[in-house]
Amino acid sequence: MQYSYKTKGTCSTMIDFEIDSGIVKNVRFTGGCNGNLQAVSRLVEGKTPDEIESLLAGINCNGRGTSCADQLAKAVKEAG
Repeated sequence: MQYSYKTKGTCSTMIDFEIDSGIVKNVRFTGGCNGNLQAVSRLVEGKTPDEIESLLAGINCNGRGTSCADQLAKAVKEAG
């Protein structure tokens, strides 16, 4: 199933992804640091929402209290 998540407090504005049989696929960020977010997308490919949440939840970018990675953790938790 396809999901879209509007981010809060980050340079990226949206995260689109799929969850198929409990596995996260095709993560795409809109905006943000392109190279870093391509890397994050590739690194989480094939993981479960729980694995992604345990890896990325709580990462803080420049004192914002969140980050694009943290927002991805929130998105997959909400969707999965």
